[in-house]
Amino acid sequence: MDEKRLRELLVGLKEGRVSVEEALRELVRLPFESLGFAHLDHHRPLRRGVPEAIFGEGKSARQIALLAEKMVARGDNVLVTRIEPEKAEVVKERLPEATYHEQARVLTLTPNPAERLASGYALVITAGTSDLPVAQEAAITAEFLGTQVERVFDVGVAGLHRLLNHWETLTRAGVVVAVAGMEGALPSVIGGMVAVPVIAVPTSVGYGVGAGGLAALSGMLNTCSPGVAVVNIDNGFGAGVLAHLILKGGGGARGGAAGEEG
Repeated sequence: MDEKRLRELLVGLKEGRVSVEEALRELVRLPFESLGFAHLDHHRPLRRGVPEAIFGEGKSARQIALLAEKMVARGDNVLVTRIEPEKAEVVKERLPEATYHEQARVLTLTPNPAERLASGYALVITAGTSDLPVAQEAAITAEFLGTQVERVFDVGVAGLHRLLNHWETLTRAGVVVAVAGMEGALPSVIGGMVAVPVIAVPTSVGYGVGAGGLAALSGMLNTCSPGVAVVNIDNGFGAGVLAHLILKGGGGARGGAAGEEG
């Protein structure tokens, strides 16, 4: 239940359109529902502004589908991250209106789409094409939450003239999500070009010395460009949520972030 639904329920109760018993049935399921293998946080939209996301790795298709069904039954939107095609197919058999974004390994279902923010757009930008899965996870997460997203791909430091070709899109963004593997240099370059926060996302793309993204992570953490924040390796979800919060204004009892269901 989100703030809008709760307000409608309370107004209906005040005006006599909803009985006390009906209101109790709605409220009794707050703040969470035990499913045995998980405690689904129905109160999170009220407390933090958005429903929790379902982390698909380590869960069976049946568990993911059951969590999604419970969320839809309450009118919540559903975001499943790190879900493989085989599991997504099972979930879609039970929830055919769901959309699977294969490159990002994300599944979404939005019975009540989030209101679009009126505060500009987030730019999701990658150093290379191999960074696309993480970048798309970030972009789809931000769009799911109501943020307008622009995308620019494959403009890394091996050919900076490609980046400069997108100068207008880059400098008009409200926040930039810069996704890069290898040495992770792109966020530092962008940090020296824009007047808005840059969210650096290291990826596990690269050869042996890249150490599964640790080289990119270290490079981003050591950037000399102020205003660059770094999330964990391959954490497109976290970057998408943070970009949304920055544009939304962040913080507050009902203005916070999503959190993944572990």
